[in-house]
Amino acid sequence: MWPYHPDLLATPVPRYTSFPTAAEFAPDISAERHQAAISTATGDISLYVHIPFCEKICWYCGCNTAAANRSTRLASYLEALHQEIQLVGKLLPAGTRVRRIAFGGGSPNAISPIDFVRLFDALMLNFPLHDPLVSVELDPRALGPEWSSVFGAVGATHASLGVQTFAPHLQEAIGRVQPEAMIDNAVNLLRNAGITSLNFDLMYGLPGQTMDDLAETLRLTAAYGANRVALFGYAHVPHLLPRQRRIDDSALPGPEARFAMARDGHVQLVDAGYVGVGFDHFALPGDPLAQAMEAGTLKRNFQGFTDDQAPVLIGLGASAISQFPDLLVQTEKNAGRYRTMLSQGLLPTGPGKERSVEDRRRGAIIEELLCRGRARVAADIMASAVDRLKPYLEPGLARIEGGNMLVIAHHGLPYARSIAAAFDPYRQHSARRFSSAI
Repeated sequence: MWPYHPDLLATPVPRYTSFPTAAEFAPDISAERHQAAISTATGDISLYVHIPFCEKICWYCGCNTAAANRSTRLASYLEALHQEIQLVGKLLPAGTRVRRIAFGGGSPNAISPIDFVRLFDALMLNFPLHDPLVSVELDPRALGPEWSSVFGAVGATHASLGVQTFAPHLQEAIGRVQPEAMIDNAVNLLRNAGITSLNFDLMYGLPGQTMDDLAETLRLTAAYGANRVALFGYAHVPHLLPRQRRIDDSALPGPEARFAMARDGHVQLVDAGYVGVGFDHFALPGDPLAQAMEAGTLKRNFQGFTDDQAPVLIGLGASAISQFPDLLVQTEKNAGRYRTMLSQGLLPTGPGKERSVEDRRRGAIIEELLCRGRARVAADIMASAVDRLKPYLEPGLARIEGGNMLVIAHHGLPYARSIAAAFDPYRQHSARRFSSAI
């Protein structure tokens, strides 16, 4: 189904959950600029609330998270988060409507159910909520029966479980042991609590993983009725993430084996009735994500592929990223500085990037390519990218129609991020290492 061109996959590329990417963020965004972006937002708005804590830290994880093993640290973070909610809520102009709230991490269920409900209450008091769609990322290892009533209380309908793999020997290898019975209990709890769209996060390219391991995990995923699946390739970068040094890199599958896992995983999920959403996401036909894919309204933001159409995403919590039409800005990443700034009544502005007109033109092309597999490209941008596109055009992985429409062939799907990178001028001089294209 997919031709293997290792030379075209050799260069790591961004996931393009934004453009420009976070690699281009710089500490030159002032709190005043950040405040102005919030104060001039209009229409529908989405919120992302970041809880950078987990009960246990997995060895593979690249998230900005810490162990929730000190109650004082957790309490002081939540106090600061409440202060930020009040501060940002006062800045939003009248007439804005919060239509979506996503809780992520880390693991939002690393805090207590009571603290979680208090956090949601604070959002209700400080933001103009308009029947928002509520989603929560969850660690099944910390999802006890005490959470059962929480999701109904906050109106959550979407949840994502960090499953990664069902194979016990792989769970041991990556420091995330969670027997199938634990996943089973989590699924039952969430379904009974009213979760109608349930995502499973899964990984391929794990140390010692075989094709049979992946096939069995995908079989169980379909059997559990996951509405959505995110199938990511494990990125081994111990020089950036010291916790990954505990993983045996001698057992990692090679590039060709990783490609085969991505290919066969795609086939198995489609054969099981899922709609392919971009390269690494899947959804059952009735799910809103699949419907957005079919309708041509699929979007991309820091949470990956989404059916969220809001032009503004406001991130709350340390390291959360906000996305405005002309600005990308990250909240202060260091939890200590984050708390200090808020204790002084300051907006905890961190690094970011102004989005120039040219950035927005190129960002629209990249999003179109990743979400719809085709994009209309202006003549000047096409001329600047054509040399970088040639390696994909010559073997037929992509083609140019009518002089200005770039189309990614169906069998060129695994090269989509690499093709999109041809329109990214920052990649020509950036030494930043990204994850493998497969």
